[in-house]
Amino acid sequence: MNPADTSVLSRRDRYKATRLATVIGAVVNALLAVTQIVSGWLFQSQALIADGVHTLSDLVSDGVVLFAATKASESPDQDHPYGHGRIETLATIIVGVLLALAALGIAWVAGQRLLTWETLTGPAPAALAFAVLTLVAKEGLYQYTVRVARRIESPMLQANAWHHRSDAISSLVVLVGIGGAVAGWPWLDAVAAVIVALFILVMAWRLISSSAAELIDTALEPEQVAKIHQAVTGVPGVTNAHMLRTRKLGNEAAADVHVQVAPRISVSEGHQIADEVYRAVRACMPTLRDVTVHVDPEDDEEQLRTVGLPLRPVVTERLRAAWAGEPELAMIEQVELHYLAGQVHLTITLRLDDDRTGTELNRRAVELSAGLRQRTGMEEELGEVAILYRARTKAMQQ
Repeated sequence: MNPADTSVLSRRDRYKATRLATVIGAVVNALLAVTQIVSGWLFQSQALIADGVHTLSDLVSDGVVLFAATKASESPDQDHPYGHGRIETLATIIVGVLLALAALGIAWVAGQRLLTWETLTGPAPAALAFAVLTLVAKEGLYQYTVRVARRIESPMLQANAWHHRSDAISSLVVLVGIGGAVAGWPWLDAVAAVIVALFILVMAWRLISSSAAELIDTALEPEQVAKIHQAVTGVPGVTNAHMLRTRKLGNEAAADVHVQVAPRISVSEGHQIADEVYRAVRACMPTLRDVTVHVDPEDDEEQLRTVGLPLRPVVTERLRAAWAGEPELAMIEQVELHYLAGQVHLTITLRLDDDRTGTELNRRAVELSAGLRQRTGMEEELGEVAILYRARTKAMQQ
Protein backbone atom coordinates (compact mmCIF):
# COMPACT_ATOMS: atom_id res chain seq x y z
CA MET A 1 0.00 0.00 0.00
CA ASN A 2 1.44 3.34 -1.03
CA PRO A 3 0.57 6.22 1.27
CA ALA A 4 -1.01 9.31 -0.15
CA ASP A 5 0.93 12.42 0.77
CA THR A 6 -2.01 14.82 0.43
CA SER A 7 -2.77 14.95 4.17
CA VAL A 8 0.67 16.08 5.33
CA LEU A 9 3.64 17.92 3.95
CA SER A 10 5.54 15.96 1.33
CA ARG A 11 9.18 15.07 1.84
CA ARG A 12 10.13 17.65 -0.79
CA ASP A 13 8.17 20.43 0.96
CA ARG A 14 9.78 19.53 4.29
CA TYR A 15 13.21 19.58 2.70
CA LYS A 16 12.62 23.03 1.19
CA ALA A 17 11.47 24.45 4.54
CA THR A 18 14.40 22.84 6.38
CA ARG A 19 16.92 24.02 3.78
CA LEU A 20 15.64 27.62 3.91
CA ALA A 21 15.74 27.75 7.73
CA THR A 22 19.21 26.19 7.82
CA VAL A 23 20.67 28.45 5.12
CA ILE A 24 19.30 31.54 6.90
CA GLY A 25 20.86 30.28 10.14
CA ALA A 26 24.20 29.64 8.44
CA VAL A 27 24.32 33.12 6.87
CA VAL A 28 23.42 34.82 10.17
CA ASN A 29 25.98 32.72 12.06
CA ALA A 30 28.72 33.55 9.57
CA LEU A 31 28.03 37.29 9.81
CA LEU A 32 27.81 37.14 13.61
CA ALA A 33 31.05 35.18 13.94
CA VAL A 34 32.97 37.77 11.93
CA THR A 35 31.34 40.62 13.87
CA GLN A 36 32.07 39.05 17.26
CA ILE A 37 35.69 38.21 16.55
CA VAL A 38 36.49 41.60 15.03
CA SER A 39 34.66 43.58 17.75
CA GLY A 40 36.22 41.41 20.47
CA TRP A 41 39.66 42.13 19.08
CA LEU A 42 38.98 45.85 18.73
CA PHE A 43 37.46 46.28 22.20
CA GLN A 44 39.70 43.76 24.01
CA SER A 45 36.88 41.38 24.96
CA GLN A 46 38.02 37.78 25.30
CA ALA A 47 34.40 36.75 25.92
CA LEU A 48 33.27 38.14 22.56
CA ILE A 49 36.14 36.43 20.76
CA ALA A 50 35.33 33.10 22.44
CA ASP A 51 31.65 33.49 21.58
CA GLY A 52 32.62 34.24 17.99
CA VAL A 53 34.61 31.02 17.80
CA HIS A 54 31.61 29.22 19.30
CA THR A 55 29.41 30.72 16.61
CA LEU A 56 31.78 29.44 13.94
CA SER A 57 31.26 25.93 15.30
CA ASP A 58 27.54 26.37 14.63
CA LEU A 59 28.28 26.40 10.92
CA VAL A 60 29.34 22.77 11.27
CA SER A 61 25.99 21.99 12.89
CA ASP A 62 24.16 23.82 10.09
CA GLY A 63 26.09 21.76 7.54
CA VAL A 64 25.11 18.52 9.28
CA VAL A 65 21.44 19.54 9.33
CA LEU A 66 21.46 20.60 5.66
CA PHE A 67 23.10 17.34 4.57
CA ALA A 68 20.66 15.25 6.61
CA ALA A 69 17.66 17.19 5.29
CA THR A 70 18.82 16.58 1.71
CA LYS A 71 19.13 12.83 2.28
CA ALA A 72 15.91 12.51 4.31
CA SER A 73 13.88 14.15 1.53
CA GLU A 74 14.74 11.34 -0.88
CA SER A 75 12.05 8.80 -1.68
CA PRO A 76 12.32 5.17 -0.54
CA ASP A 77 14.54 3.00 -2.72
CA GLN A 78 15.63 -0.63 -2.94
CA ASP A 79 18.24 -0.26 -0.21
CA HIS A 80 16.01 1.92 2.00
CA PRO A 81 12.42 0.67 1.52
CA TYR A 82 11.22 2.59 4.58
CA GLY A 83 12.69 5.88 3.36
CA HIS A 84 15.57 7.90 4.80
CA GLY A 85 13.88 9.44 7.84
CA ARG A 86 16.34 7.89 10.27
CA ILE A 87 19.06 10.15 8.81
CA GLU A 88 17.29 13.01 10.60
CA THR A 89 17.43 10.98 13.80
CA LEU A 90 21.16 10.41 13.42
CA ALA A 91 21.69 14.09 12.66
CA THR A 92 19.76 15.02 15.80
CA ILE A 93 22.19 12.91 17.83
CA ILE A 94 25.14 14.65 16.15
CA VAL A 95 23.66 18.06 16.94
CA GLY A 96 23.11 16.92 20.53
CA VAL A 97 26.75 15.84 20.79
CA LEU A 98 27.86 19.21 19.42
CA LEU A 99 25.70 20.90 22.05
CA ALA A 100 27.30 18.80 24.78
CA LEU A 101 30.82 19.59 23.52
CA ALA A 102 29.98 23.30 23.38
CA ALA A 103 28.65 23.14 26.94
CA LEU A 104 31.78 21.39 28.19
CA GLY A 105 33.93 23.98 26.40
CA ILE A 106 32.02 26.85 28.02
CA ALA A 107 32.31 25.21 31.45
CA TRP A 108 36.07 24.61 31.00
CA VAL A 109 36.80 28.20 29.97
CA ALA A 110 34.58 29.54 32.76
CA GLY A 111 36.35 27.37 35.31
CA GLN A 112 39.74 28.60 34.15
CA ARG A 113 38.54 32.18 34.43
CA LEU A 114 37.22 31.58 37.94
CA LEU A 115 40.64 30.36 39.00
CA THR A 116 42.43 33.41 37.63
CA TRP A 117 39.78 36.11 37.80
CA GLU A 118 42.14 38.51 39.62
CA THR A 119 44.25 38.86 36.48
CA LEU A 120 41.33 39.59 34.16
CA THR A 121 41.08 43.03 32.55
CA GLY A 122 37.75 44.50 31.66
CA PRO A 123 36.76 45.18 28.04
CA ALA A 124 35.72 48.53 26.63
CA PRO A 125 32.09 49.50 27.34
CA ALA A 126 31.39 49.55 23.57
CA ALA A 127 31.61 45.76 23.60
CA LEU A 128 28.24 45.71 25.36
CA ALA A 129 26.50 46.89 22.20
CA PHE A 130 27.89 44.00 20.16
CA ALA A 131 26.94 41.55 22.90
CA VAL A 132 23.35 42.84 22.78
CA LEU A 133 23.33 42.57 18.97
CA THR A 134 24.51 38.95 19.18
CA LEU A 135 21.91 38.08 21.80
CA VAL A 136 19.03 39.54 19.76
CA ALA A 137 20.19 37.83 16.55
CA LYS A 138 20.60 34.42 18.22
CA GLU A 139 17.22 34.57 19.94
CA GLY A 140 15.61 35.66 16.66
CA LEU A 141 17.17 32.65 14.93
CA TYR A 142 15.78 30.36 17.63
CA GLN A 143 12.25 31.75 17.37
CA TYR A 144 12.24 31.48 13.57
CA THR A 145 13.76 27.99 13.43
CA VAL A 146 11.59 26.49 16.17
CA ARG A 147 8.42 27.73 14.44
CA VAL A 148 9.46 26.08 11.18
CA ALA A 149 10.41 22.89 13.07
CA ARG A 150 6.98 22.68 14.72
CA ARG A 151 5.18 23.37 11.47
CA ILE A 152 6.93 20.56 9.58
CA GLU A 153 7.31 18.33 12.68
CA SER A 154 11.09 17.96 12.34
CA PRO A 155 12.97 16.81 15.47
CA MET A 156 16.27 17.50 13.70
CA LEU A 157 15.38 21.13 12.96
CA GLN A 158 14.03 21.52 16.48
CA ALA A 159 17.38 20.29 17.78
CA ASN A 160 19.12 22.91 15.67
CA ALA A 161 16.69 25.53 17.02
CA TRP A 162 17.73 24.62 20.55
CA HIS A 163 21.32 24.96 19.41
CA HIS A 164 20.47 28.55 18.50
CA ARG A 165 18.80 29.00 21.88
CA SER A 166 21.93 27.69 23.63
CA ASP A 167 23.93 30.21 21.64
CA ALA A 168 21.55 32.96 22.75
CA ILE A 169 22.04 31.90 26.36
CA SER A 170 25.77 31.84 25.79
CA SER A 171 25.55 35.36 24.40
CA LEU A 172 23.54 36.37 27.46
CA VAL A 173 26.39 35.04 29.58
CA VAL A 174 28.79 37.15 27.53
CA LEU A 175 26.57 40.18 28.02
CA VAL A 176 26.43 39.63 31.79
CA GLY A 177 30.17 38.99 31.89
CA ILE A 178 31.03 42.13 29.95
CA GLY A 179 28.60 44.16 32.06
CA GLY A 180 30.03 42.73 35.27
CA ALA A 181 33.57 43.33 34.08
CA VAL A 182 32.77 46.92 33.17
CA ALA A 183 31.12 47.39 36.59
CA GLY A 184 34.10 45.88 38.40
CA TRP A 185 32.99 42.25 39.01
CA PRO A 186 34.78 40.20 36.34
CA TRP A 187 33.93 36.85 38.01
CA LEU A 188 30.17 37.16 37.29
CA ASP A 189 30.41 35.97 33.69
CA ALA A 190 32.32 32.82 34.73
CA VAL A 191 29.69 31.80 37.32
CA ALA A 192 26.85 32.40 34.89
CA ALA A 193 28.73 30.45 32.20
CA VAL A 194 28.93 27.37 34.41
CA ILE A 195 25.16 27.50 35.09
CA VAL A 196 24.41 27.89 31.38
CA ALA A 197 26.75 25.02 30.51
CA LEU A 198 24.77 22.72 32.83
CA PHE A 199 21.52 23.81 31.18
CA ILE A 200 22.91 23.10 27.72
CA LEU A 201 24.14 19.67 28.86
CA VAL A 202 20.62 18.78 30.04
CA MET A 203 19.16 19.79 26.67
CA ALA A 204 21.84 17.82 24.83
CA TRP A 205 21.08 14.73 26.90
CA ARG A 206 17.37 14.98 26.11
CA LEU A 207 18.04 15.23 22.39
CA ILE A 208 20.52 12.36 22.37
CA SER A 209 18.44 10.03 24.57
CA SER A 210 15.17 10.57 22.66
CA SER A 211 16.87 10.05 19.29
CA ALA A 212 18.76 6.98 20.53
CA ALA A 213 15.43 5.51 21.68
CA GLU A 214 14.10 6.06 18.16
CA LEU A 215 17.08 4.28 16.61
CA ILE A 216 16.27 1.15 18.64
CA ASP A 217 12.64 1.20 17.42
CA THR A 218 10.98 2.52 20.55
CA ALA A 219 7.18 2.60 20.14
CA LEU A 220 5.10 5.74 19.81
CA GLU A 221 3.58 7.32 22.90
CA PRO A 222 0.88 5.17 24.63
CA GLU A 223 -1.78 7.78 23.79
CA GLN A 224 -0.88 7.59 20.09
CA VAL A 225 -0.92 3.77 20.12
CA ALA A 226 -4.35 3.79 21.80
CA LYS A 227 -5.61 6.21 19.15
CA ILE A 228 -4.41 3.90 16.37
CA HIS A 229 -5.97 0.85 18.04
CA GLN A 230 -9.29 2.65 18.32
CA ALA A 231 -9.19 3.56 14.62
CA VAL A 232 -8.45 -0.07 13.67
CA THR A 233 -11.23 -1.64 15.77
CA GLY A 234 -13.69 0.96 14.49
CA VAL A 235 -13.54 -0.44 10.94
CA PRO A 236 -16.60 -2.58 10.05
CA GLY A 237 -15.62 -6.23 9.70
CA VAL A 238 -12.79 -6.08 12.25
CA THR A 239 -13.72 -8.22 15.25
CA ASN A 240 -10.44 -7.79 17.11
CA ALA A 241 -6.98 -6.24 16.74
CA HIS A 242 -3.73 -7.37 18.29
CA MET A 243 0.06 -7.26 17.81
CA LEU A 244 -0.10 -3.52 17.11
CA ARG A 245 3.52 -2.42 16.77
CA THR A 246 4.76 1.10 16.04
CA ARG A 247 8.09 2.82 15.53
CA LYS A 248 9.32 6.26 14.58
CA LEU A 249 11.17 7.03 11.35
CA GLY A 250 12.44 10.56 11.79
CA ASN A 251 9.43 12.86 11.69
CA GLU A 252 7.35 9.99 10.31
CA ALA A 253 6.28 6.65 11.78
CA ALA A 254 5.40 3.10 10.76
CA ALA A 255 2.96 0.58 12.20
CA ASP A 256 1.86 -3.00 11.66
CA VAL A 257 -1.18 -4.68 13.12
CA HIS A 258 -3.03 -8.02 13.03
CA VAL A 259 -6.80 -7.72 12.55
CA GLN A 260 -9.22 -10.58 13.14
CA VAL A 261 -12.15 -10.95 10.75
CA ALA A 262 -14.95 -13.45 10.20
CA PRO A 263 -13.21 -16.77 9.45
CA ARG A 264 -14.98 -17.71 6.20
CA ILE A 265 -15.04 -14.46 4.26
CA SER A 266 -13.39 -14.29 0.85
CA VAL A 267 -9.83 -13.18 0.25
CA SER A 268 -11.07 -10.09 -1.60
CA GLU A 269 -13.31 -9.07 1.31
CA GLY A 270 -10.44 -9.55 3.74
CA HIS A 271 -8.25 -7.40 1.51
CA GLN A 272 -10.96 -4.76 1.33
CA ILE A 273 -11.17 -4.65 5.13
CA ALA A 274 -7.38 -4.37 5.35
CA ASP A 275 -7.44 -1.45 2.90
CA GLU A 276 -10.08 0.27 5.02
CA VAL A 277 -7.98 -0.28 8.15
CA TYR A 278 -5.02 1.32 6.37
CA ARG A 279 -7.10 4.35 5.38
CA ALA A 280 -8.55 4.71 8.89
CA VAL A 281 -5.12 4.62 10.53
CA ARG A 282 -3.66 7.13 8.05
CA ALA A 283 -6.64 9.43 8.64
CA CYS A 284 -6.20 9.41 12.42
CA MET A 285 -2.42 9.94 12.23
CA PRO A 286 -1.11 11.31 8.88
CA THR A 287 2.55 10.97 9.94
CA LEU A 288 2.15 7.18 9.73
CA ARG A 289 3.61 6.81 6.25
CA ASP A 290 3.82 3.01 6.33
CA VAL A 291 1.04 0.78 7.69
CA THR A 292 1.07 -3.01 7.30
CA VAL A 293 -2.18 -4.88 8.00
CA HIS A 294 -2.19 -8.65 8.53
CA VAL A 295 -5.59 -10.36 8.32
CA ASP A 296 -6.31 -13.25 10.72
CA PRO A 297 -9.37 -15.57 10.54
CA GLU A 298 -9.05 -16.45 14.25
CA ASP A 299 -6.95 -15.54 17.27
CA ASP A 300 -3.27 -16.43 17.39
CA GLU A 301 -3.71 -19.23 19.92
CA GLU A 302 -6.11 -21.07 17.61
CA GLN A 303 -3.96 -20.37 14.56
CA LEU A 304 -1.02 -22.11 16.18
CA ARG A 305 -2.98 -25.35 15.97
CA THR A 306 -3.04 -25.12 12.16
CA VAL A 307 0.76 -25.25 11.88
CA GLY A 308 1.83 -28.20 9.75
CA LEU A 309 -1.54 -28.85 8.08
CA PRO A 310 -1.31 -29.83 4.40
CA LEU A 311 -1.57 -27.09 1.79
CA ARG A 312 -3.81 -27.02 -1.28
CA PRO A 313 -1.71 -29.22 -3.63
CA VAL A 314 -1.68 -32.08 -1.09
CA VAL A 315 -5.37 -31.68 -0.16
CA THR A 316 -6.62 -31.61 -3.76
CA GLU A 317 -4.44 -34.56 -4.75
CA ARG A 318 -5.84 -36.64 -1.88
CA LEU A 319 -9.37 -35.56 -2.77
CA ARG A 320 -8.91 -36.68 -6.38
CA ALA A 321 -7.52 -40.02 -5.20
CA ALA A 322 -10.50 -40.51 -2.88
CA TRP A 323 -13.02 -39.71 -5.66
CA ALA A 324 -11.26 -41.67 -8.38
CA GLY A 325 -13.93 -43.19 -10.63
CA GLU A 326 -16.67 -40.83 -9.43
CA PRO A 327 -18.29 -38.74 -12.23
CA GLU A 328 -18.38 -35.73 -9.90
CA LEU A 329 -14.57 -35.52 -10.06
CA ALA A 330 -14.84 -33.97 -13.52
CA MET A 331 -17.52 -31.59 -12.25
CA ILE A 332 -15.38 -29.83 -9.60
CA GLU A 333 -15.42 -26.07 -10.19
CA GLN A 334 -13.90 -24.81 -6.97
CA VAL A 335 -12.42 -26.11 -3.73
CA GLU A 336 -12.27 -23.68 -0.82
CA LEU A 337 -9.94 -24.43 2.09
CA HIS A 338 -10.51 -22.96 5.53
CA TYR A 339 -7.77 -23.49 8.10
CA LEU A 340 -9.63 -23.12 11.37
CA ALA A 341 -9.48 -24.65 14.86
CA GLY A 342 -6.56 -26.89 13.90
CA GLN A 343 -8.27 -28.53 10.91
CA VAL A 344 -8.79 -28.08 7.17
CA HIS A 345 -12.44 -27.47 6.31
CA LEU A 346 -13.54 -28.01 2.70
CA THR A 347 -16.22 -26.31 0.65
CA ILE A 348 -16.46 -28.07 -2.73
CA THR A 349 -18.53 -26.55 -5.55
CA LEU A 350 -19.66 -28.96 -8.29
CA ARG A 351 -21.09 -28.08 -11.70
CA LEU A 352 -24.64 -29.35 -12.17
CA ASP A 353 -25.52 -30.33 -15.76
CA ASP A 354 -28.70 -32.39 -15.22
CA ASP A 355 -32.13 -31.90 -13.67
CA ARG A 356 -31.78 -33.79 -10.40
CA THR A 357 -33.98 -32.62 -7.55
CA GLY A 358 -32.72 -31.06 -4.34
CA THR A 359 -33.38 -34.28 -2.45
CA GLU A 360 -31.32 -36.28 -4.90
CA LEU A 361 -28.49 -33.77 -4.72
CA ASN A 362 -28.47 -33.85 -0.94
CA ARG A 363 -28.34 -37.65 -0.93
CA ARG A 364 -25.49 -37.65 -3.41
CA ALA A 365 -23.56 -35.07 -1.37
CA VAL A 366 -23.86 -37.28 1.71
CA GLU A 367 -22.61 -40.28 -0.29
CA LEU A 368 -19.58 -38.37 -1.58
CA SER A 369 -18.58 -37.00 1.83
CA ALA A 370 -19.10 -40.28 3.69
CA GLY A 371 -15.83 -41.84 4.68
CA LEU A 372 -13.86 -39.03 3.05
CA ARG A 373 -11.57 -38.68 6.07
CA GLN A 374 -10.49 -42.31 5.83
CA ARG A 375 -10.16 -42.33 2.05
CA THR A 376 -8.00 -39.18 2.04
CA GLY A 377 -5.88 -40.36 4.95
CA MET A 378 -6.74 -37.11 6.80
CA GLU A 379 -8.60 -38.51 9.81
CA GLU A 380 -7.27 -35.82 12.17
CA GLU A 381 -6.61 -32.94 9.78
CA LEU A 382 -9.90 -32.89 7.85
CA GLY A 383 -12.78 -30.96 9.43
CA GLU A 384 -16.16 -30.08 7.94
CA VAL A 385 -16.88 -30.97 4.32
CA ALA A 386 -19.58 -29.03 2.47
CA ILE A 387 -20.56 -30.03 -1.08
CA LEU A 388 -22.47 -27.47 -3.13
CA TYR A 389 -23.98 -27.70 -6.62
CA ARG A 390 -24.06 -24.81 -9.05
CA ALA A 391 -26.87 -24.90 -11.60
CA ARG A 392 -26.02 -24.39 -15.25
CA THR A 393 -29.41 -24.65 -17.00
CA LYS A 394 -32.13 -22.02 -16.87
CA ALA A 395 -34.52 -24.58 -15.47
CA MET A 396 -32.32 -25.30 -12.49
CA GLN A 397 -31.53 -21.59 -11.98
CA GLN A 398 -35.28 -20.93 -11.66
